[in-house]
Parts: sequence; C-alpha cells; structure tokens
Amino acid sequence: MPSTGKKSGRGAALDSELRGSTIPRIYTPPLHVLEPRSEEAEYWTYGYSVIDFAQEILGERLLDWQKWLYVHALELNEDGTFRFKTILILVARQNGKTTWARILIAWFLFVFGVKLVLGTSQDLDTAEEVWNGVVAYCDPDDEESLESLRSEVSKVWRVNGKKALQLKGHRRYKTKATTKGAGRGLSGDLIFMDELREQRNWDAWAAITKTTIARPNALTVTCSNAGDAGSVVLHHLRKTAHDRLGDPDGLNKEAPAAVLDIEAPEIVLTPKGRDLAGDEPGFDTTMGIFEWSALPNANKWDREAWQAANPSLGELISERTLVSAAETDPDEVFRMECLCQWEVGSLDGPFPPGAWQGGVDGDSQIPVENRVVYCVDVEADRSRAFVGVAGFRADGDVHVEIAAAFDPDRIGKWFQARAGNDALEVVVQERGAPASSFIDVLEGIDGVEVVRWGGAELGIGCGRFYDAVRRSAPGKLVESKPSSGLRAWHRQQPVLDLVAATAVTKPAGDAWFWDRSKSPQGAAPLMAVTGAFWCLTRPQESKFVSAYETSDLVVI
Repeated sequence: MPSTGKKSGRGAALDSELRGSTIPRIYTPPLHVLEPRSEEAEYWTYGYSVIDFAQEILGERLLDWQKWLYVHALELNEDGTFRFKTILILVARQNGKTTWARILIAWFLFVFGVKLVLGTSQDLDTAEEVWNGVVAYCDPDDEESLESLRSEVSKVWRVNGKKALQLKGHRRYKTKATTKGAGRGLSGDLIFMDELREQRNWDAWAAITKTTIARPNALTVTCSNAGDAGSVVLHHLRKTAHDRLGDPDGLNKEAPAAVLDIEAPEIVLTPKGRDLAGDEPGFDTTMGIFEWSALPNANKWDREAWQAANPSLGELISERTLVSAAETDPDEVFRMECLCQWEVGSLDGPFPPGAWQGGVDGDSQIPVENRVVYCVDVEADRSRAFVGVAGFRADGDVHVEIAAAFDPDRIGKWFQARAGNDALEVVVQERGAPASSFIDVLEGIDGVEVVRWGGAELGIGCGRFYDAVRRSAPGKLVESKPSSGLRAWHRQQPVLDLVAATAVTKPAGDAWFWDRSKSPQGAAPLMAVTGAFWCLTRPQESKFVSAYETSDLVVI
C-alpha cells in the first residue's frame, strides 16, 4: 500500500484524501486472472454477476473493496463449482460487511436460485438485521420494495426468533442463533455466519456447517473483526488459512525449533498451488481468507495501519472518527475494533495477575546432571500432542517447558528415539484423557518408565503447580523459601503462554484440574508441564524395612 507521505502519529494533520485499502493485507491469491473485467475473467468468477445485480437491480452503490471481494471470494473451479467451500472475512467494524452480506444473500436467492440460505450469529438480532435488509428488497407489504423481486415472494414469517422468507420454487432464507442445535435437520446451500469471533466452542460450528455436506456446491461465508483469546473457532480457521499462505504473521511459529519439536514438510508450490511434499494443500485450498487488518506490531496512530484495516475509510468512516476512537478507547479496544488486531491476552487466566509473567526467566534451564521428568498430554480433539518437561534448576526451583508438539501418532516414535540406558520417566494421565490410550505404546518401549497419574493426584498436582506459579505474583515474599515453597520458572513460549493465560479449571470434588475441552485455547500444554512438575516434586516414598527381614526371628 503506497504511503500517504503525511505525518503518521498522534499529532498528524487530518488528511481529507485518506482512503482505505481496496485489497486486503492478507488474502488467498486467485488461481485465475480475475481482473480487470473481461469475458475470460467473468468465466472464472460469479463476482461480476453479483456486482451487476447489486447495481442494476437492487440500486446499491458498491464500494471498491466490496466489488473486489465479490470477484475474488466467488472464484470458480474448472467445472463451474465454487473454488472455496469456506470463506473467512476479517475487517474492522463499521466498514460495510453487513451490506456486502445482504447483497450476496439476495443474489443467491434471486439469481443463483438456491433452495436454502441460513443466516446465523451469536446474537440472533444481528442475524435478523441482515435478514430484514434482504426482506426490504422484496417485502410484499411494502410498496417501496422492488416489484421484480416482490413477485417472487410466497410468504414472510416475522415472528421473533423464527423469521423466514419463502420464495416461489421452495427457496428459503432462515435465521438461527449459533447454538448447538442450530441447523440440524436442514441442508443449506449458503451459510452466512456473522460475528464468528463470539463462538467460544465448536458446538455451533459443527451443527451449522454440516448442513452443507449434502449440497455439492454449498458455500459457508463467515465475517468478523479480530477476536480475543476465547475466539476458538475464528482463531483456528485464521491460523489454518495463514498457514496455507506461508504464515505471514507468524501465527504458527509457536516456539524456536530448539525448544519446540514440530515437524512440518517444506511446501513446494506448482503454478496450480499443489503441495509436492505431501497431501496437504498449498494455495489450492477450499478455504479462502480475506483479511483487512493492521500489521500485528503497528503503532495505533499509524495512518497506513488505519487504511489496511478500514477499506471504507474516506467513504463510510472518516479519519476524524478514528482519531476520536484512538484518543478515547482503551488501547486494546481500539486495536481490536478499529485495527482488526488480536488481543490474545484479553481473557483472565487461572493464575493471579502477573504471576505467570513473573515466572519468566530467559536463562532458566535444567543442569545436564539433574533429573528430568516428561509428561505427554493430548488435546481434547486429539489434534495435537504435547511433551512437557520439568527439572530442578541449580537454585533448587523448578524449570518447566514444552519440549515437543506433534501429531499424537508420533508419540511412540518420539520417545523411542530418545530412550537410552537411563529410563525416561514419562507421566501420562491413566484414565479418561486422550493421552491415556497411548499408555500401552509407551510401556512397550525399552527405556521408558510410565508414571500413571490419576485419581486424587490429579487435583494435588494441579494445585501444587498453581501454588508454584502463584509465588511469582507481584508482591509475593520469596526471600525465605521453605521446601514447600518451590517456584516454577519458564522461558517465553507462545504455545504455553497463551494456554496459561486462558485455561479454565474443571472441579473434581473439592479439588480441580485443567479442563481441556472448555479452555478456549485448549489445556494440553499446561497439563503436560503440570504433570511433569507433579512427578518431579511429589514426596518420594521411602521403603519401610522390617527388622524381621534382616534379623532372625526370636520366639519368647
């Protein structure tokens, strides 16, 4: 994006010519030539059909970025089907995404002629706002609606919570809140999911998106601004899409290779975008991302950052409005709402304020001669396994870290490669955990000693680790450290830090342990270091030796 040449800071003069960026900072590149408009370009996208419908039939004035997005989001395969099955749109608030979605839905109903459009949002009022806009085009009770569309309407249901539009030919547009049961029993051709950032678990996503399975040319379109640490679905989709594009913001660089053992084949792309290193797709993917956002490290007063996140700047949004927001909003609010930047630490974690950060020590390590304990844990969806380690430092405190992360199928291979004469102590939760199914694999490896963790010891281990982290909270007295006052130290590892800032607990009687399924970013990394810490610091059982075992029995 070209520089404005203006001063970019708090005291910068207002620029009446400042305009938002038409092209998103991050997007999935097209496989075909889509611009400028030509007969060939029209062959490869439905976008120009939507633009014509919006301007000539609906009478809408489209912004440049909205046109660009129609053209690129609705790219076609050689067989005429949509290239993308899922579209992820990220843009700062109040830039016109609701208008963009309303026009898209109307086109799907009146031009493309699909049988079912399902509009959803965490807040049903938000989903119904888009629905109301579509109905306004064709409302049979409104003489100002468009007659050409009004004649196609069979019935309109306006009951709150059950609003639906029925067109001739059994075409329907329904709205649902994003709940666990949303969409079940339906088969959708277009799913529009607004405010994706508010989905805190996978229940609604699983229920709604599966309505498209029986439709060969179905499309799921999602819109949102930036999320926070609890935006589980948005976080995963964005991270996956970024990975396909070479990870431009470093979302998948969770730790240095020396610290975090993550295997990933080098991707070599052909002109068609196929991955020659394996079966994983490169650019030729079924998920498209279109993200208008500021660079992660951008100054909040940087006008180019404002342009990157606000494509409607100079049209729907003025520079003066953003200046006012930057002056009055808390920093994290402005960045999330107006710069579409993520605030990963915006949720309160389970530890006291400042405790986790207080335990950061960039030089922390386990001396080579000291004992090391491992613990392996697996996420609730079995997508990733983590190996945590713990060992005593030279000062007697405990160092913890994540040593590896990989597909769970590699658990046995990883430990087998490291087993030697000195048995590796490997902690595994013995029952009711995803990692429990790998106990037999680990026990079959020579040089691995499996330590089963379960029952009351789960709560004891989590409690002791919590205390060890809590002792690093600001204001804690650590000068006098009894044997029971160990502190847990760690280096900065995003893969562990994010989970430590967002994990939630699961009660077990009067105790608790980390909840893998309910924690926004999972809990396996935290469970892994906790298990290793528990085993390392638990009291060593001393064997009682009876006098009768070493002396003769004397009968009196």
